[in-house]
Amino acid sequence: MRRNQRSDEAEEWRKLYHTARWQSLRSWQLNRQPLCERCKAKGITAAATVCNHRIPHKGDPALFYDPDNLEPLCAPCHDGPVQSEERLGYSKEVGLDGWPICPSHPANKGEA
Repeated sequence: MRRNQRSDEAEEWRKLYHTARWQSLRSWQLNRQPLCERCKAKGITAAATVCNHRIPHKGDPALFYDPDNLEPLCAPCHDGPVQSEERLGYSKEVGLDGWPICPSHPANKGEA
């Protein structure tokens, strides 16, 4: 069984994902843009199954329900690099040269 690592505050706003308004917005977004944006940018075709908030909403209904704040992603992109970025503050993705592509990565700031 997975341990719950969310704060009490996060548990409160997780309820937004169960609203009819969110379910409708999510369906609309995935029908409008059925492909993962991050995979598409890499030349990969993958179905989007997750609506990610570009700017983390932290319970703010205006950000949560803003269609312009949503990006369609596949589960591997959302559950891997995107959540890692939110947790760490930078992406761990590397370019073809093996060097981190994110300017905020410590290796790109001389802190590695």
